[in-house]
Amino acid sequence: MDSSVPRPIALLRSALLPDGRSVDVAIDGATVSTVAPAGTLAAPAEETIDLGGRLLLTAPAEPHAHLDKALSADAIRPPLGDLGAAIASWTAHATTMTVEDIADRARTAALTLLAAGTTAVRSHVDVLSGRHSAADRPAITEQALRGARALVQVRDDLAGLMDIELVALAGPLAPDEHVEAVLDLGVDLVGGAPHLAEDPLADVDRLLAIARRRGIGVDLHADESLDGPVTLDHYARASRSLRRDRQYSAGHCVRLGTLGPERLAEVVADVAAADLGVITLPITNLYLQGWQHPVATPRGLTAIHALLDAGVRVAAGADNVRDPFNPVGRSDAFETASLLVSAGHVTPDQAYAMVSDTARSVMGLPAAGPVPGRRADLLAVAATSVTDAVANAPADRIVLSRGRLVARTEVRRIVAAPAAAAVPA
Repeated sequence: MDSSVPRPIALLRSALLPDGRSVDVAIDGATVSTVAPAGTLAAPAEETIDLGGRLLLTAPAEPHAHLDKALSADAIRPPLGDLGAAIASWTAHATTMTVEDIADRARTAALTLLAAGTTAVRSHVDVLSGRHSAADRPAITEQALRGARALVQVRDDLAGLMDIELVALAGPLAPDEHVEAVLDLGVDLVGGAPHLAEDPLADVDRLLAIARRRGIGVDLHADESLDGPVTLDHYARASRSLRRDRQYSAGHCVRLGTLGPERLAEVVADVAAADLGVITLPITNLYLQGWQHPVATPRGLTAIHALLDAGVRVAAGADNVRDPFNPVGRSDAFETASLLVSAGHVTPDQAYAMVSDTARSVMGLPAAGPVPGRRADLLAVAATSVTDAVANAPADRIVLSRGRLVARTEVRRIVAAPAAAAVPA
């Protein structure tokens, strides 16, 4: 396909659904209109793709990315280390970045996600504030906006291919005026990391007050440590007074995975009552957490099963990719799902739902998938089941965004045949 021109698709022929059915899927614009037994639907050839039995899934959504940081590891060459070391490396490098540098890396990272099947991304973007004097205020204010300027540009550039939602990641040193200035550029949600503040609960209240003034949703980094303060329950209770037609969520929530049963039950009850979405981030938190525990190293994940049992919407994302917070990562939802199975002890079907259907729900997006009436954001892979797809992450993929073909990867594999067995004389 010509990658510069998304092609409208009216029919996907011979698709395999996760329940084992072989079907044709008709698409009307951006919406799945009909699912019928294979071989029973027709459409013009130029608007038809024969999937040849490929598995057809809801396209993944990435609920927690950092496109402004992505792919910066080679330039920064950070030391391996925990969250504190990663923050220090990134902060030192951030002063050297330009809008163009950030945008180039972010665009590459976003298109890598799209090629792997992810059609919607929520990316945090740092409000690049630091300690400064009043005399430096104009220059520092402009510095604070660089990441947002870059990601708004990338979002606009890729609007015809994928949905990108932006969150203003306001650290404890970012004054309200900087957060407001970033939001004025068109950033969608308020974010932050209150657990890093001197007064974590006060920082939660500060960020929610900004969201209340702006009438927008919130997605906070919450309790990203194995010990220390718990802010998630305070956030959940406070968010109940905000507009209910907006999305409120929390990423990481690692501390939840180390709480005792009684305290855990209290926090989970507050989260469930507030309908707060929780986003677990296995690859980055498995990397960042536990450096101080060389024996019986904790897994660094939130309390996934306690949350699921309480009816909380638990999504999952990749978080950082090849930056100081995570030196690896493939920008592939199947990688995230596989880690959830191994480290989070969920089933492959649960894991894939967390990176697709539930991720879309937490992001406030319309339901998608091969079901009549749903948005035609779809991923077809050369796999026989969801478990097969999660296990093998097949590179052969066909990606539709709003009913348009936006990416296709075809793999040709050649394997040498074994030598013929010697024939005895």
